[in-house]
Amino acid sequence: MKTKLIFLYGFILAVMIAVNVWASFAGGNVIPAGAVIWNLPWGRATFFDTFFGFLTFWLWTAYQEKNWFRRILWFVLIMGLGNIAIAAYMLIKLYRLKPNSGIRDLLLRQKTL
Repeated sequence: MKTKLIFLYGFILAVMIAVNVWASFAGGNVIPAGAVIWNLPWGRATFFDTFFGFLTFWLWTAYQEKNWFRRILWFVLIMGLGNIAIAAYMLIKLYRLKPNSGIRDLLLRQKTL
């Protein structure tokens, strides 16, 4: 399970970075495109869907993180970088798992002794 998830989130991270680099060189500035997309009903729907998805993931992240500085840092990263930050967070969590850990250990907050 851990290896498959590392591959999945590593793939997502690599693709998202590659697409963003490509878009930066090929498409120019994102602001004019954002203005056009915002004027389309499905553009607005996609915007809200995306950021509510980011917020949902961040709520789980805030549950996982024990101090407010890290919670706020991950909020900024997730809202600013989106799936790049989400994939990075999951890779960090997966690398910190012990070899015999299961999905429960990944999803639930670990208690400190």
